[in-house]
Amino acid sequence: METTIEVNHLCKAYGRVNAVNDICFSVRRGEIFGLLGANGAGKSTVIECILGTKKYHSGSVAILGMNPVTERKKVFEQVGVQFQEANYQDQIRVGELCEVTASLYKTHSDYRLLLSQFDLTDKIKSPVRELSGGQKQRLFIVLALIPAPEVIFFDELTTGLDPKARRDVWKSLSELKGKGMTILLSSHFMDEVEALCDRIMILKKGECIFCGTVEQAIVESPFDKFEDSYLWFSEGASYESI
Repeated sequence: METTIEVNHLCKAYGRVNAVNDICFSVRRGEIFGLLGANGAGKSTVIECILGTKKYHSGSVAILGMNPVTERKKVFEQVGVQFQEANYQDQIRVGELCEVTASLYKTHSDYRLLLSQFDLTDKIKSPVRELSGGQKQRLFIVLALIPAPEVIFFDELTTGLDPKARRDVWKSLSELKGKGMTILLSSHFMDEVEALCDRIMILKKGECIFCGTVEQAIVESPFDKFEDSYLWFSEGASYESI
């Protein structure tokens, strides 16, 4: 199966502090890969290095066989990104923001269909600042899907969504995966990770402490529930389930 994301011996330091140390993994086409870890574990730094928005000190990164720094324009024609936080002009309307986003790409999806899919059609003329937290999160997902990407990065995908909205988003991602899209997902919700991810990597202090399937993580821990297993890996062997 084709590899769409390749990370080899990635290292990034801030002064004398190693934020990311010797990270290696690959993601295949049509796979959902989860990047997990506590706040400060290095997840965002890894994603930024993969996208080429942050310079790494050593190692190599490729997306769809391309260098995200030297071939940035080609890469971003085929990559979608949804960040946990985004800043836009206070008065820009939902429809206007979608149109501006679509104009950045040679080919793109019909944003009206995406707004309908994520239950935002009635907000098309509303300023982004008037949206609720959950509505903004769904809009950011729509913006990431507008370029009809082959690879997409999601950071805390369903933060602020109610249970039904979360399930609807999960269903949409499963459908995208079924169409061959590669998804790299960073999340703190272990039920989401368990429901969606084919494989995961758990980071701790910038280093990989586990890479494999959810089932393998459970087997390699003293616990039979994934959330407990994750906490055992990320917090250390002293973790005890309540």
